[in-house]
Amino acid sequence: MPLEPRIWSKTTEVSEQGSLVVGGVDVRTLAQQFGTPLFVLDETDVKSRAAAFHAAFGEGDIPFGIHYASKAFASADVLRWVVEAGLGVDVATGGELALALAAGVPGNKIVV
Repeated sequence: MPLEPRIWSKTTEVSEQGSLVVGGVDVRTLAQQFGTPLFVLDETDVKSRAAAFHAAFGEGDIPFGIHYASKAFASADVLRWVVEAGLGVDVATGGELALALAAGVPGNKIVV
């Protein structure tokens, strides 16, 4: 059964046994290892979508570039992933700014 690509990450599939697999890892294995509920992000998918935004819009006519809204989901890893893909990070609070800086996001890639 194909999965809707606008909802699921590009590496998500249903195994022959009917189990959900994300990034090559069966979610049952993740649940056993980390417990539930569990929030799973696919690094490959996040980076490829961020890179696609960067490729489509680049730095071009946008004076401050393309930025990921940390309000959507802020974690040090996600912020690093989007910066590696060419985006900046938008922060709205002191906590978001502190997290971005702790994640190693360069100051010139952060907008408030």
